[in-house]
Amino acid sequence: MEVGILFMLLLSTLFLSGANSATFTITNNCPYTIWPATLTGGGTSQSVSTGFELASKASTTLNISPPWSGRFWARSQCSTDASGKFVCATGDCASGQVPCNNAGGTPPVSLVEFTLASNNGQDFYDVSLVDGFNLPVSVTPQGGSGDCKASSCPNNVNNVCPPDFSVKGSDGSVIACKSACLALNKPEYCCSGDFATPDKCPPNTYSKIFKDQCPQAYSYAYDDKTSTFTCSGGANYAITFCP
Repeated sequence: MEVGILFMLLLSTLFLSGANSATFTITNNCPYTIWPATLTGGGTSQSVSTGFELASKASTTLNISPPWSGRFWARSQCSTDASGKFVCATGDCASGQVPCNNAGGTPPVSLVEFTLASNNGQDFYDVSLVDGFNLPVSVTPQGGSGDCKASSCPNNVNNVCPPDFSVKGSDGSVIACKSACLALNKPEYCCSGDFATPDKCPPNTYSKIFKDQCPQAYSYAYDDKTSTFTCSGGANYAITFCP
């Protein structure tokens, strides 16, 4: 009898923990394989997968228990070199393996950032080009309550990237676009030093290139008003690369 009660309590615990988690459906709509990755910034779900391969048109799911904050991105043009090290042309996390092992992606890289609230509270999410751009991406809430709008960077910024900001692949094509901060390394573009407040660091000529292509995405550090989104009620989320 006691064993049966303990078993039922275990099942109940597992069910409740699953019910409280957010399901992320990650889809690769690009015409080539990508290697999505995650980085946990804080919270309880430290064991979420940190990197995996995803074929064209394939999807996978990750369950993350709130509270949690972190980011998603995708690596492209990846391979294993002669020494057995796994490397990627964009978004590489320098782990030498498919899992990123809690390392972030090397800019320039498109990011989807999240803060998941506990107890069905208000989640915050955004698409960010503050670290530059490598792939188009979107995030769409599923369920939940409140505003719960989709956000995306659907256009290929590489097509309009300034020459001095471009990262080129082995075939000479532009495969990523640096942010002004990364390319020029000046405080007025990085919103640092004397420019570390919103009034001192407004949009600039280069951030407007990103904003014109992706109006919903962060184009520079203080782009909060048009680029931060919220959803409450325990929503799930769909993240699509090359939407």
